[in-house]
Amino acid sequence: MTKRAVLLFDLDGTLVDSDAKHMAAFKRILAPFGVTVDQALYNRLLHGASNELIGQTFLAHLTPEGQRRILEEKEAEYRAGLAGVEAIAGVSALLDYADRLGLKRAVVTNAPRANAEAVLEALGLAARLGPIVIGSELARSKPDPLPYLTALALTGASAERSLAFEDSAPGVRSAAAAGLAVVGLTTTLEAQALIEAGALFATADFTDPRIFALIDSRIGANAEEQIREEIRA
Repeated sequence: MTKRAVLLFDLDGTLVDSDAKHMAAFKRILAPFGVTVDQALYNRLLHGASNELIGQTFLAHLTPEGQRRILEEKEAEYRAGLAGVEAIAGVSALLDYADRLGLKRAVVTNAPRANAEAVLEALGLAARLGPIVIGSELARSKPDPLPYLTALALTGASAERSLAFEDSAPGVRSAAAAGLAVVGLTTTLEAQALIEAGALFATADFTDPRIFALIDSRIGANAEEQIREEIRA
């Protein structure tokens, strides 16, 4: 039997353009520690990084518990500002297309679970995206491939037939190392940076017709018959 295909989505910067909200929260929370967060620093050391790594990088003088407390305060501030967030253009149409093809979906993120659940609820997408894989709940987070390998195992899908969407270099590297085709979202980084990290191509949103063509190529020319076989199985 042909293994299933799955669409795997990063969260921040991929399903929702939330970087400005994150950067504002980081600015406030790290300023008392002498860290000036500007766009360049955010892109280089904060964007796509796990909180564990952020704590080790910027708060190494604190205990691990102290690092967690500070970063939990930052995440709470971020969640408090979610009113009015909107999904990246084209998400709903892409999910409709996935519904027609019977494709599974999952979210793979380094964000804390509370953030992921709050964002998906705010976007009205919680019921449409399947399981949520949280990097910090695993032995290794992005850029390690483990989060994406875990999502493939949870959904019973093969990397060869599946596709990931990412907006950060660590995220692209994670998905590519798991054997997935990766589409980069240029919410923060330039297209070239995402391609250099391993994305097949980069785009501003989910309306790009190349995404649909790539899905069709991953599923195969006889997609409808394969889907019927999977349903019968």
